[in-house]
Amino acid sequence: MQQFKVYQSLWAMERRHTDGIELSLHENLEKIHAAGYDGVSFSLGDEAKVRAVDAFCTPRGMGMEWQCFPKTVEDLLPVLELASKYPVHHLDVQPDARPRDFKEVVRLIDGWRRLAEQVDFPVYIETHRDRITTDLYATLDILDVFPDLKLLGDLSHFLVGREFAWPVSDENHAYMHRVIDNCWAFHGRVASREQVQIEISFPAHQPWVELFKGWWRYGFQSWQRRAGPDDSLVFVGELGPKPYAIIGRDGNDLSDRWQDALLLRDIAQGLWAEVSGAPK
Repeated sequence: MQQFKVYQSLWAMERRHTDGIELSLHENLEKIHAAGYDGVSFSLGDEAKVRAVDAFCTPRGMGMEWQCFPKTVEDLLPVLELASKYPVHHLDVQPDARPRDFKEVVRLIDGWRRLAEQVDFPVYIETHRDRITTDLYATLDILDVFPDLKLLGDLSHFLVGREFAWPVSDENHAYMHRVIDNCWAFHGRVASREQVQIEISFPAHQPWVELFKGWWRYGFQSWQRRAGPDDSLVFVGELGPKPYAIIGRDGNDLSDRWQDALLLRDIAQGLWAEVSGAPK
């Protein structure tokens, strides 16, 4: 049967506190595992880090999302070769290119798609600012050319990038749904019109939390209709450190980001349970 997995971002485990204290990689992995997460997400560095994360996760039945940032078609090839040696759930591609010529956008995505066809794990293109997918309208144009393109949805970037008026119009909801219908995994944070990441535990932020819950609920239902009977959907908690996190005068987070991460996980799991019991 279809499964729902919640991973935690290793980047989001960085404290960046003014006291200078950071947990080691192993300590962060232990903390994530003890909290009951299904896996971790991390950006590729050297292979030593990959081996360390794999050595911790695989024996414990935890999955891995890898993130990479290719600037050219060829940049993706060594990443795919490395990932083929490990039990990666999927590869998240943040396309680190900004061509103004749409023909070059098409050429890059077509090249990455052709390479991705050669591996036996999913490769998704992430929606993200300062990337090829930086703008909602540009991403919609990409989907017109590649209607089956598999995306990884970090929806926060589109809300803050387009600065949707509140309440969000039916037209903008329809645009978001068009993107979400191509999403095969999600990165979780809540944005407002002005900030890419707001504290989900603050009462004043609940209208934005409800907005994202609606988009994720729609996305989970959409995925359930498109995915195979034994597939798994990954939702990555990605409440990042400053400058993503809003900080106070003292230079530190305004809320306990770890507790917010656990709350975000509970929200996602609750939405999955809700839509799994609803008519498709």
